Amino acid sequence: MDTATAPTKRGTTLTIRGLDVAIIERLKNHARARGRSLEADLRDLLTYASGQPLVVDPLEEADRIAAMTPRVSVAHRGADA
Repeated sequence: MDTATAPTKRGTTLTIRGLDVAIIERLKNHARARGRSLEADLRDLLTYASGQPLVVDPLEEADRIAAMTPRVSVAHRGADA
């Protein structure tokens, strides 16, 4: 069994390799500033991120959002207006 996916009581263990030490320190500082552990902060972040819609094509997503916006007709004003 792969150790990165070993089941635990709570769920699955995830191992992330090759993350820059400076990034880890920033994440720890962020969690500490909020009175939380790094693990709890990352668990909440991953849970939140997993619930967000997957946007594969940003331009297509922009077109989809624009299509939901009602078109407003604006009357052209002359130079003397």
